[in-house]
Amino acid sequence: MITLKLNKNDGGQRLDKFLTKALHGIPAPLMYKYIRKKRIKVNGKRAKENQILAEGDIVELYIPDEFLENSTAACEFDRINVSLDVVYEDGNVILCSKKPGVLSHTGDKGENGSAAIPERDTLIFMIQAYLYKKGEYDPKGEASFAPALCNRIDRNTGGIVIAAKNAEALREMNRLIALGLVDKRYLCAVHGKMTPNEGKLAGYLFKNSKTKTVTVSREMRRGAKSIVTFYKTLKYNGELDLSLLEVRLETGRTHQIRAHMASVGHPLLGEGKYAENKEDRKLGYKYQALYSYKVAFMPSEGCLSYLSGKTFTADKKNIGFLKLFEAVT
Repeated sequence: MITLKLNKNDGGQRLDKFLTKALHGIPAPLMYKYIRKKRIKVNGKRAKENQILAEGDIVELYIPDEFLENSTAACEFDRINVSLDVVYEDGNVILCSKKPGVLSHTGDKGENGSAAIPERDTLIFMIQAYLYKKGEYDPKGEASFAPALCNRIDRNTGGIVIAAKNAEALREMNRLIALGLVDKRYLCAVHGKMTPNEGKLAGYLFKNSKTKTVTVSREMRRGAKSIVTFYKTLKYNGELDLSLLEVRLETGRTHQIRAHMASVGHPLLGEGKYAENKEDRKLGYKYQALYSYKVAFMPSEGCLSYLSGKTFTADKKNIGFLKLFEAVT
């Protein structure tokens, strides 16, 4: 019999959700069978799968030890050299500027539909290793929680990614993002000169899960979702016929900026999924020139209210395509 005492990060979730994180490799039907057969108890009593757990609860597990091993051994964190571009950090959250080409986590499939890289090369693994080395994360001391990303960006898009260090901060940051209280701004280089220089684009985006692409149209179609994209032209390079835009999303859909700009005749520099980029490759741009460079927090209440009114910006020296506009006034 194994006993797990819940800490602050474990409370506030259903028993089955907790077990899914705490037990590794156990099939869901078997987990529910163990609950029904009273081989999993809470505070010495019969438990229900939808029971809400609290800090201090004792979960007793009368199950094979093979399901109780921590999936991320601390020794793996010791073996890697952590390289993070930290934009901001406090006791609850950490904001990192991800380099283009780096996967946020292994759930991302990248441009070619496969993520043939080890977990240790993902942004979230690097963040967890960083916090482990600082003594802020002990995987052996956590039953169900690990520092997690609150947002993610495409593999070949660079920019700020937010991660939470504890469960309460994770829930609160996800709530703020869902309510639109986290304002994210992007910089991108697009082909052509935008007319007007500043405006609002509206349309409908349809996601094709088989091809892992999206299509944008002005007319509603079954299964499509509305999208709104605001843009502002910052600079225009007449020699290359490229515009530098700041973009804000009212709706955050898959590939929204890339597909939306391409649909109005202004594909991103380096865009290979929604436009032809043979000429862009000659300039050295194989992938989309897109960077999530700024995050601002709107007024809010809760454990992250101290972030209200604060803005964080990535180092523009890391945004390669900005050099195309250096000589432009």
